[in-house]
Amino acid sequence: MSDTSDRAAPEIFTPSGLNRLVRDLLEDALPVGVWIEGELSNVARPTSGHIYFTLKDANAQVRCAMFRMAASRLRFRPTDGMHVLMRAKVGLYEARGEFQLVADHMEPAGEGALQREFEQLKARLGAEGLFDAERKRPLPAFPRRIGVITSPSGAAIRDVLSVLGRRLGLAEVEVLPVPVQGREAPPAIAAMVRRAAASGRYDVLLVTRGGGSLEDLWAFNDEQVARAIHASAVPVVSAVGHEVDFTIADFVADLRAATPSAAAELLVPDGADLARNLDRLRQRMATLVTRRIQAAAQRTDHLHARLNSQRPQARLARDAQRLEAVHRRLRTAINQSNALRRARLDRLQARLAAQHPRLRLTPVEQRIAALRQRLVNSMARRLERDQLRVHQQGRTLHAVSPLATLERGYAIVFDQRDAVVRRANDIRVGERVRVMLAEGEMRLLRED
Repeated sequence: MSDTSDRAAPEIFTPSGLNRLVRDLLEDALPVGVWIEGELSNVARPTSGHIYFTLKDANAQVRCAMFRMAASRLRFRPTDGMHVLMRAKVGLYEARGEFQLVADHMEPAGEGALQREFEQLKARLGAEGLFDAERKRPLPAFPRRIGVITSPSGAAIRDVLSVLGRRLGLAEVEVLPVPVQGREAPPAIAAMVRRAAASGRYDVLLVTRGGGSLEDLWAFNDEQVARAIHASAVPVVSAVGHEVDFTIADFVADLRAATPSAAAELLVPDGADLARNLDRLRQRMATLVTRRIQAAAQRTDHLHARLNSQRPQARLARDAQRLEAVHRRLRTAINQSNALRRARLDRLQARLAAQHPRLRLTPVEQRIAALRQRLVNSMARRLERDQLRVHQQGRTLHAVSPLATLERGYAIVFDQRDAVVRRANDIRVGERVRVMLAEGEMRLLRED
C-alpha cells in the first residue's frame, strides 16, 4: 500500500495533447527548413491551390504539403515519378497524428544541381574579373562582316538572318556551324570562337541559340567557352535562349541580347532609320548652304549701299527722305489731335444723351404700369377670396335653414295668424291651417 501511494501519478495525455507535444518537439528540434531529395507520388492539386504529395525513396516515404502561396512560385508542374529537391519544415499534422513536411521551395533535382554548379562557376569567373564592365568593348556602328556561331539548322539562325536582311542588307553574314547542345558542344563552340577571332575576317561575333531548359543551354555555361569569349580580340555578342534565360556566356560577352532577333537588331542599324537620317542631313546641308548664300548676298547689298551713300545725289535723296518723314509725322500728329478731339466730343454727346429727361421718364412709366398691374391683380385676388367666402357662408346658412329640413320630407304648419304650430292642441276644430312643403303649400281644415 505504501509503495503505491508514494509513487507520483503519471501524466495522462489526450490524443490531441500528445500530438501537439510531438509537433512542438519536432519544430523545436528542426526549427528551420531542411533540404530533402526524392521521388514524387500521389500528387494532388485540389481547387484550393495547395499541393499534397508523397516524397519517397527505395526504403521510406513521407507525406508532404505545399500551400498555395509557395505553389504559385513553382516554375514547373509537379507530377508523379518526378525526382525533385525541396526545402521543407518538419512538422506533425495534429488532426490525424501524421508526420509531414511542409515545403516552401521545390525544383527538379537535376536542375538544382546544375543551378548550383552555375552559381559556383559564375562566382569564380566573376572574382577573376571576366565580367567586369570596364573590359567590355563597344560594337562597331557599321559592321561589314558578322560571324554567327550557332547551329546551321536551328530557329535562331533563321531569326538572325531574317532580321539582318530586313534592317541592313549591306552587312555580310557568315554562319560558323557548331553543335549547341550535348557533350561535344562546349569544345566546339570554344574552338570556333578562338578560330574566328584569330582569322581577322569579322568585325563582330554573335554566339547564339534558341530557348530550352537549363540542360539544353548548358553548353554556354562551360568554362572553356567563357574563357574563349573573354580572350577574343573581336567584340562578342551573346544571345542564348529567351529573355529570362541567363548563361555564363551572357555575362562574359561584350553585350548580352535577350533573344537572337534582339541581337540582330543590336548588331546593325535600321536601313530605314539611316535613310531618314541621311535625308535630314541632306536637308540641313541644303539649309546651311542657302543661309550662307543669303548672308553673302546681304553683305554684298550692304557694301553696295554704303558705296552709294557716299555720292552727293544720295545725300540729297536722304535729306528729301528726312523732310518727307517730318511732313508725315506732322500730318500724323494733326490727324491724331483731331481724332482725340472728335473722340472727346463723341463722349460728351453720349453723356448728354444719357441725361435726357425722356430716358428718366421711361423707368418711371414702367414702374407705374407695374404698380397698376399689381393693384389690378391684388383687387382680383381680393374679389375672388370674398366671393369664395360668401359662397361658403351661403352653404353654411343653407345647411341650417328650415328649407333644407323641408327637402328631407318635413313640413311646417302655420295657423291663421301665421304662427308656427308646434302642438296639435294649438289648433281648434274647424280652424284652417297652412302647410309649407319643400315645393308648394297646402291649406287644410282640422276636423275632430
